[in-house]
Amino acid sequence: MTAGQLDRFDRSILHALSQNGRLSTAELAQRVGLTKTPVQARVKRLESEGYIRGYMAIIDHERMGEGHVAFVQVTLSDTRSAALDAFNREVLKHPEIEECHMIAASFDYLLKVRTKDIQSYRRVLGEKISSLPHVSHTSTFVAMETVKDR
Repeated sequence: MTAGQLDRFDRSILHALSQNGRLSTAELAQRVGLTKTPVQARVKRLESEGYIRGYMAIIDHERMGEGHVAFVQVTLSDTRSAALDAFNREVLKHPEIEECHMIAASFDYLLKVRTKDIQSYRRVLGEKISSLPHVSHTSTFVAMETVKDR
């Protein structure tokens, strides 16, 4: 099933769960206008088909001591498939790298890096990001305030 084949009930279920993944089946059924049994079946199908990839808690990173966010532009020295694969594999090993996106621009990747503070970020940049395979250049942009996160 493709996204174009989802009906309005599937889309309503996905929207409601994206807002609150802890909705009970009864609450979800009430919101989308179906009974519990078909909602349960639809949620199971949406999960098995990969539309719902998982459920998670939204963490207050400031309270956890991980409030520093930096975005890093990464330019690689080699962009052939083997080099990209090597870079991608290594990025997955570093929990400080919260997001990694291949970009169609004058650089190759955009990373979102979360650390305790600027000193911690500097260590991550120098010891981890700069030593990733085929990295030739990085540029850092530090977030001063998060206005919207989702």
